[in-house]
Amino acid sequence: MFKPGDLFDLSQTEHASLFEGCEHAWEALARIADYLKAHLKPGLHNQCQGVAWVGDDVFIGEGTVLEDGVMIKGPAIIGRHCEIRHNAYLRGNVLVGDHCVVGNATELKNTLLFNHCEAPHYNYVGDSILGYKAHLGAGVKISNLKVTRTPVVVEHAGRRFETGLRKFGALIGDRTEVGCNAVLNPGSILGRDCLVYPNVNWRGVLAAGHIAKNRAAVEVGPRKA
Repeated sequence: MFKPGDLFDLSQTEHASLFEGCEHAWEALARIADYLKAHLKPGLHNQCQGVAWVGDDVFIGEGTVLEDGVMIKGPAIIGRHCEIRHNAYLRGNVLVGDHCVVGNATELKNTLLFNHCEAPHYNYVGDSILGYKAHLGAGVKISNLKVTRTPVVVEHAGRRFETGLRKFGALIGDRTEVGCNAVLNPGSILGRDCLVYPNVNWRGVLAAGHIAKNRAAVEVGPRKA
């Protein structure tokens, strides 16, 4: 279930060649920098609403709007008809598809977003791949570095997969929704059409079509004067 085609519709990105020869989808993360060096042709075809700061090594497609306060350091390729909202921070090695939303105070780093992907409010997305129509709720954080600083290992069905990656956030399959203020720990893998409830602290692999819930009790009592 870790092959690129198991998680992602590769027809929904112009960067499908990034996955060629990858046995596991996370292998593409280590290729993003070299891919950008080989394919990036800087050019700005966007509109600005206010003042944005854009570095030299950046391509932005037609119909994309940058709002006031955006910073894009590059290298980066951003597709067509995207919304890069107020104070978004793209800080290098970023590939954003068409019709995506990168929202207020959202930070992207070494990341690929497939088409129609949304990270719209106060999100951190590092060393991750978000599939077609994947959506992050407000405040979702994808942790990409273990506290121990050791390489990330994916454990599933009694097997250990050594990724060889010191920084690896998450793979989020097509159409998966992650609720507000959830945290995805390093090496998280969510299959297609999953739902992670708000405030969940997730670690590991969630199979396609499944839900991860919190069942914490809420105590209710009378309000004293």
